[in-house]
Amino acid sequence: MRSAVSVATLLLLAVAAAAVEPAVWPRYNGPNGDGWSPATGLNKDWTAKAPAELWRLALGDKGYAGASCDGTAVYIIDHDGEQDIVRAIDLAKGNELWRFAYKDTSKENYGFARATPALDNGKVFTLGRLGQLHCLDAKSGTKVWSVDIAATFKGKLPNWQYAASPIIVGKTVVVSPGGDNAAFVALDVATGKTVWTGGGSDKAAYATPVVKGKQLIGMAAAGLVVMEAATGKTVLTYPWKTAHDVNSSTPLITDAGIFITSGYGTGCTMVRPEGTSAKEVWKNKAIQSHMSSPLLHDGAIYCTSDPGSLVCLDARTGKENWRQKGFGKGGLMAVDGCLIATDDKSGETALVALDPKAYRELGRVKPFNGGGDFWTQPVVAAGRLILRSKAELVCLDLR
Repeated sequence: MRSAVSVATLLLLAVAAAAVEPAVWPRYNGPNGDGWSPATGLNKDWTAKAPAELWRLALGDKGYAGASCDGTAVYIIDHDGEQDIVRAIDLAKGNELWRFAYKDTSKENYGFARATPALDNGKVFTLGRLGQLHCLDAKSGTKVWSVDIAATFKGKLPNWQYAASPIIVGKTVVVSPGGDNAAFVALDVATGKTVWTGGGSDKAAYATPVVKGKQLIGMAAAGLVVMEAATGKTVLTYPWKTAHDVNSSTPLITDAGIFITSGYGTGCTMVRPEGTSAKEVWKNKAIQSHMSSPLLHDGAIYCTSDPGSLVCLDARTGKENWRQKGFGKGGLMAVDGCLIATDDKSGETALVALDPKAYRELGRVKPFNGGGDFWTQPVVAAGRLILRSKAELVCLDLR
């Protein structure tokens, strides 16, 4: 009887643990594409207990590609010599499990790869800066298929090459080649064959699209594009031109409308879909996100912004709630009522309460010594915090 009770108790604890800490970060901007991890029960007082380092790994690409995690391994695109290297890293120990290489002999341009791998049903989907899309087996790194999206769709690469991460939509992987009626395309996850092309013929932007219901919402070089997720048919467009066509921030879906933001002094706006276009609800320059994607919590928008701040806005009115200096272009994400945001100059990473009334810091860590340009989004998975500089990948314990 004692043994049976013990087993039952262990099973209940296992179920509870699974409910408390979902273990995955399967794509850029988290499982739902909104910057949120669904995890709960993590350490939320870094002043009393700073996250301890679990492992550290050298990177060679001098860039900003993000990591994804399936709960047991971390996947990231690195670079060595004249090759991009997709690496699978053991989450618990930090040792390399496998690597897959493909050629990238072009001159370095703010490092090499920029995109975060997408994980789906035992497969890893990666995109290189020149358009090399690969589907790999997650356990072995063996290639399942590959497509050169620049060549296949006659893609018009942006000035700083492809950066929008692949995302999984149903049984397709969606990428942004920027070709003739191929601003966005969907490929079959099993074969790499084209399912649809759409979104117009605008040049590719840098922002990763997001799915809401039956719609795919993305940014092309000239502005917002909303499509049918199943067919790629354009539902509406909204012009949003920036210097150098830098639309890097994922659109944010709110009750007030669709929030978009860009840097180079462009600012931000909330637009409400109306027919085949969209109506401006409000517009200002309180948030000018160069590359980070905004987050939503209880009617407030949070984002790092040029010229060097973390900003909180009221989503309905656009009114600035508060502004905290010292973050700039740093990456950010949200978990369990808190924001994790990185200072782009020092790499210091802060835990901040998601409070629309005031900036409340709950502690910070400095995992890197030097490096600068800490632009990559933090990742939370399986009780760990994964951060990167241009030279290192670091795993910290949030438990």
